[in-house]
Amino acid sequence: MSPSGPRVAIVTGSAHGMGRAIALRLADDGFDVGVNDVLSKKDLLLGLVEEIKAKGRKGCILPADISKEEEVAGMVETVVKELGSLDVMVANGAVFLSKPILEITMEDWDRVQTVNSRGTFLCYKHAAKQMIAQGRGGKIIGASSTVARQNEEGMSAYGASKGAIVQLTQAAAREWGPQGITVNCYAPGTVDTPMLRTLIADPSDPKLAVNFALKRLGKPEDITGIVSFLASKDADWVTGQNFGVNGGQFFS
Repeated sequence: MSPSGPRVAIVTGSAHGMGRAIALRLADDGFDVGVNDVLSKKDLLLGLVEEIKAKGRKGCILPADISKEEEVAGMVETVVKELGSLDVMVANGAVFLSKPILEITMEDWDRVQTVNSRGTFLCYKHAAKQMIAQGRGGKIIGASSTVARQNEEGMSAYGASKGAIVQLTQAAAREWGPQGITVNCYAPGTVDTPMLRTLIADPSDPKLAVNFALKRLGKPEDITGIVSFLASKDADWVTGQNFGVNGGQFFS
């Protein structure tokens, strides 16, 4: 519990997939949760808030485009107004692209970097501003990827955007450590989400996981444990790290 009441988290990109699962896990952990995605997914966010309330926690919807600074600033302002504070920011929102380098247009490249890299930067920046103003520290958690460490054919734009998040996380951890703010990221492997299904028609095909130590793709719920840990007091002395959660798809 924070001095002013229950802990409050924002989870971006939470209309479905990993973001949705993370929001529900944080509610189970005792957080009140502000859920974000683009305005077109407002109905999905409303349904998620009802699930959060059914767990005995408060929730609010925060429709916003995370690539726009004024909308991210407004998102933080709204969650503080509605839920009382901001203790954890989970910058999970992202877009995906799989194309050979020679087929990537400047519009493709800019869209991926704008949402993934700039969007995460803006979430980190405005969460930190609020946490510093509150004067009691906080937790900032970003979504990296296995391809931030070891990129793959067709994943150049996406991997570059996720690699930028690792570097941003390390710099932010240095800058905000004196204010008691920890900054870490999680690096999912291949997880069965709506984003993945734009690339793979049948994620249940066992051939897809033949090189995974655990011989299966991930589920959104497989990612929630590391976020739960990083948002908890158990991670108070953990910062600047990038945690792989990939079923043995890659080893660090």
